[in-house]
Amino acid sequence: VAGHSLGEYSALCAARAITLSDTARLLRTRGEAMQEAVPVGAGAMAALIGTDIEGAEKAIAETDAALGVCEIANDNAPGQVVVSGAKARVEAVAEASKKHGAKMAKLLAVSAPFHSSLMAPAAATMAGALSETLVKAPVVPLVANVTAREVDAPQEIRDLLVKQVTGRVRWTESVGYMAANGADKFIEIGAGKVLSGLVKRIAKDATIISVGEPADLDAFAKL
Repeated sequence: VAGHSLGEYSALCAARAITLSDTARLLRTRGEAMQEAVPVGAGAMAALIGTDIEGAEKAIAETDAALGVCEIANDNAPGQVVVSGAKARVEAVAEASKKHGAKMAKLLAVSAPFHSSLMAPAAATMAGALSETLVKAPVVPLVANVTAREVDAPQEIRDLLVKQVTGRVRWTESVGYMAANGADKFIEIGAGKVLSGLVKRIAKDATIISVGEPADLDAFAKL
């Protein structure tokens, strides 16, 4: 199993590594800590469509560092990279990315610059919260966002969840790792079909099912 960003907590809960009540408590703490880390309006995130990690890195490198932090937050799929950081720098990177393969750069409607070093205060808060949380080894293999590799040791799970607050979501690598290790069916559970669309672009030969409402259970049952 794997979950994207906040969804990693859902995946850990589904894998019985963290209880449902602890998952809810941790997510509330995480959300509040992230909102408190950066003043509203000071940070931003942008999706760079059509470019890759190298193109995003070039766009970041050629913009003025004096504008503030800008880092790659999500490697979502081939041709979709998300950057995060100080609003002025993110806006500059979004514009610069058009010279490095991006067909479109869109500022996202988010309340904070998630998965960037600006979230360091939130990471510290989560380190404390996770240290007081019982974490068990997952009952099924779980692939972590920040390493794109399996993790099963409880303390390592805690450490990686802390790193995830400021670190990159390596979704392309995570799906690629699962596919390379025999996963040929991917089931997205939750509202919408965003992850299904991303997986289709990464693991082109995989069977993908989205389960977001009762009617979707029929297709799921036929797998």
